[in-house]
Amino acid sequence: MGKTYAVVDIETTGHSSKNGDRMMQFAVVFVRDWQVVDRFTTFIHPERSIPLFIQDLTHITDEDVKTALPFTAHAKKIYELLTDCVFVAHNTDFDLPFLQAEFKRVGLPEWRGEKVDTVELAKILYPSALSYKLGDLAQDLGITLARAHRADEDALATAKLLIACYDKLRGLPQPTLEAMHRLSFNAKTDIAQLFFSVLAWKRTQLASEDFMQYGGLALKKLTQLQSQPTTLRYPATDEAKEKLLQHVWHNFEKRPAQFQMMDEIYQTLHTQGEVVIEASTGIGKTLGYLLPAISYAVSEGKQVAISVYTSHLVEQLFAEDLPKVEQLLGVKLAIAMVKGKRNYIDLTKVQTMLNYTERSYDETLTLLQVLVWLTETVTGDTNELNVSGGGQLVVDKLRKEQDSAPSKPFDYYNYALAQCKHATIIVTNHAMVLAHTEQAASVFAQVDGWIFDEAHQLIQAAMQRETQMFSYTYGKYIFGQIGCYDDDATFRLLYEASRKYERVSPFLLQEAERLFSRMVEQFDTVTNALAKNAMKHFPRKRDHKQTLFLPQLTIPLTYYTSVADAMQAWLTRALEITAQFSNELVQLAPSEQQILADWRYLVQQVQLMLHQWRALFIEVNSSNTAWLELDKRSVPSSLRIVQHPLDVAAVIQDAVTKLGKCARIFTSGTMTVPKQPTFITAQLGLSATTRVLQLHAPASYYAGASTFIVTDMPDIQQVPQHEYIEMVAYAITQTVRATEGRCFVLFTSQQMLRQTVELIQESELLQDYMLFAQGITSGSRMRILKSFQKFKRAVLFGTNSFWEGVDVPGDALASVIVVRLPFSAPEAPLFKAQAERITAAGHNAFYELSLPEAILRFKQGFGRLIRSSQDKGALIVLDRRIETKAYGKAFIAALPSIPVHKVPLTDMVLQLENWYNKNDER
Repeated sequence: MGKTYAVVDIETTGHSSKNGDRMMQFAVVFVRDWQVVDRFTTFIHPERSIPLFIQDLTHITDEDVKTALPFTAHAKKIYELLTDCVFVAHNTDFDLPFLQAEFKRVGLPEWRGEKVDTVELAKILYPSALSYKLGDLAQDLGITLARAHRADEDALATAKLLIACYDKLRGLPQPTLEAMHRLSFNAKTDIAQLFFSVLAWKRTQLASEDFMQYGGLALKKLTQLQSQPTTLRYPATDEAKEKLLQHVWHNFEKRPAQFQMMDEIYQTLHTQGEVVIEASTGIGKTLGYLLPAISYAVSEGKQVAISVYTSHLVEQLFAEDLPKVEQLLGVKLAIAMVKGKRNYIDLTKVQTMLNYTERSYDETLTLLQVLVWLTETVTGDTNELNVSGGGQLVVDKLRKEQDSAPSKPFDYYNYALAQCKHATIIVTNHAMVLAHTEQAASVFAQVDGWIFDEAHQLIQAAMQRETQMFSYTYGKYIFGQIGCYDDDATFRLLYEASRKYERVSPFLLQEAERLFSRMVEQFDTVTNALAKNAMKHFPRKRDHKQTLFLPQLTIPLTYYTSVADAMQAWLTRALEITAQFSNELVQLAPSEQQILADWRYLVQQVQLMLHQWRALFIEVNSSNTAWLELDKRSVPSSLRIVQHPLDVAAVIQDAVTKLGKCARIFTSGTMTVPKQPTFITAQLGLSATTRVLQLHAPASYYAGASTFIVTDMPDIQQVPQHEYIEMVAYAITQTVRATEGRCFVLFTSQQMLRQTVELIQESELLQDYMLFAQGITSGSRMRILKSFQKFKRAVLFGTNSFWEGVDVPGDALASVIVVRLPFSAPEAPLFKAQAERITAAGHNAFYELSLPEAILRFKQGFGRLIRSSQDKGALIVLDRRIETKAYGKAFIAALPSIPVHKVPLTDMVLQLENWYNKNDER
């Protein structure tokens, strides 16, 4: 008979038994032979009142436990139930210590035995899950969890999760299980025994043919794309298009502007022309370009590439949108997806890290996740992984940097490039187009037509690519990782391995150490001088955080060159060490391979730092602006320097020109601003004669949309900020309750966002809702967005930057709340520098830069709201300037013709409740 797993969950009055918190419910589910065999649950009198917020969370009241006995009466039975079992919980670090403290309090000995944490186990076996909360995992895996935060329900769901993890383990290939078993002894809980039992069973089974081998790694078997000959005729008339689309979608609504877009794109591809198309929400933009692109590519035997802004949109096109159009047209296409090199895992680095025996817990957990993920991924794209903060540093070390040696049998990036050569449609992102490496150039050379979706985001992508950023803290971190011989760091390990096998000249090692000390000394001297100089320019009575443009500093150029020279001198020796240590004539042991990999990574980081340092301080480009950021409470550790281009039109045009002779179509929902139709096209570097086509959905499409301007919000200029935030928080909670969630809240300040979210959390008025907030919720922007979309009763808080390149399906949004009109902060360094340049040229920076940028963001926010003619959505503006300022009319003019209600908050909430209730009744 196998082991018995006691799956426990407890509900308590708080987090600390030491501070008087007590248990109020205990539940255990017994799993034997991977079946639920028994259950026990009981209420426990906590001998104190249950806090209201705990009652709201658990729905356990003082009345529920009124007749229950205290823990003293249950302790012995609970202790005996757990004896000789493996203790399992979803976060053993809470449940087990709390139980141990309670056992100790009533005079029982400490419970001893093995433990398994299903959080740790789920992270390993579901490495791409969006969240590891029990409720989220249960939803993903189809596990019933009707009443979360009740011990009996949570314990049963955890038991089913444990069984699901076991089943997932059994499906893994033997090489993966063997590597996982070796790693598992460094896990936090006793999963090694579990892994071994599955491994022992797997050794009796036939090997699966679903995997391929790379050294000791098992990878999901991948196939090469094969272009499939087929014929396809473009539906040239409106009748032909309508007939085709109605054949698949019986409730298809004819959209004349969408048909016009299709014809325009098909014609532009044929003539190898260039066009800008603004396709407003309701056009059906994605289908509007996919149908003609596929028709052209197939019928002409050509290759068409589609570039979007974010990795999320690349994946959405590849996995969702293109398959739908394939089904529509009745064809099976060769479709390839490729991103920049650093998005991909480097299998050689994974092998090297696996072979090294001394590793941290973050490295262990991340490697376990990677091993499982490699059996599932078809892309090798590390963005699929959900790792911790420490795990992200590990993933960064495992990213692909250099091209793989030809002798290596498999590489995900090269695989993606190879797929492109045989593809009819290529999906990529703007960053890849702008990078346009030699390898990518050879692949893209075959492309006959390019479609840039979210084309306005080419500007942001180019800005990000051209931005240089230097961080004092990161520099010191890298130096600390390198260290001298007396430090417990990488150089010491390299030194000892080198001396042991005489791999590197002693003189070279000593010289490198001397030059390292000199580099760190110069770095500290100059960065301290920078910070001190900057402090002189900061006003005395202002916020702790300040920014300062670099030209305002009075530091001699020789200071900067001394650091660059010291870095270069050390790098020269460091690269010589790398060459001698990695001499191919001598076989490296696994431990030495990992030391060398760490050393190469750190040398590469110093090379990057040197490049940034020169760009910021020595080889200064007059078309860029650079500023220093400092927090006076932590000098110089808070020192950060950023350099931004003021104009990227030339960068974009250079990249586009390198694509060669081909059709170019730039499309987006926001390509123009009222009265300034070339505001975006000029920033893209397009000719003033480039044709701009504006397509709009019929007015009936927006029948479910309304704008509400809240008239009784205070003027932020007239009241203290805390009062304004209180009113904003109240307005948000009232709106969310009226629409039952699905709300997107836009701020212009991260500080105001944080204060508002904290106030809402403290009030507990939205306790039944999932709150996701930029800068507060962990994870990337896209991961937060995906998490938000999973829940109906959810609210997403973001700043201006969050809306750029974000796409939210319409049924995920019921309302968009604009807290402040999305103007850039006047003191934001990049905006300030751009505005000063416009003013110096004799123009009005507000009307030429500030207002059009804000209107574009406003349009983007509305564009997320209505995604079909059946959608209902409210755009709610809390900023009274839209009504009181003359420029407010420009924001309203940028929206479709929809009702605008100017009402007090109470009236708005009533209207929203009536509106959505009527919709539910239908």
